Amino acid sequence: MSTKGCRNPLHKGGLVIRIAVIDGQGGGIGATVIKKIKEAFGERAELWALGTNAIATAQMLKAGANRGATGENAIRHSTARVDVIIGAMAILVANAMMGEMTAAMVCAIGESKAAKLILPLTQEPISVVGTIREPLPHMVDRLINEHLSHYVAAMEDN
Repeated sequence: MSTKGCRNPLHKGGLVIRIAVIDGQGGGIGATVIKKIKEAFGERAELWALGTNAIATAQMLKAGANRGATGENAIRHSTARVDVIIGAMAILVANAMMGEMTAAMVCAIGESKAAKLILPLTQEPISVVGTIREPLPHMVDRLINEHLSHYVAAMEDN
């Protein structure tokens, strides 16, 4: 896990964890994730909304992301500068999201040293054996409580 953290001007004097939430199409999954993370960690997490399109980015910014950027270059550039990357399984599949996920985006996500927390959601013909089908809000709660909270705590300990 990367624990580089960042100085967040919104957080008085402390290091915070920098989290990229990547989404495409309408940005609904990313917006749900961002709302829940904001509720759980407030300003201890700096949230970057990285959309494959402007609508997705706008929805995530509306949900409370601190910063937002759109497109292939923004995703390639930003994924190397965060501590955690969160998204649906589609962010790991070239040409997913009806072609919005480019091979270069997928490569940049894979090469990033950031921890990757992946929700087992996809419209692609992929099945993850051993996962439990449950509603998005339940998966996001599990993502935060069982996984992301460990990264936030590690950042605070440094």
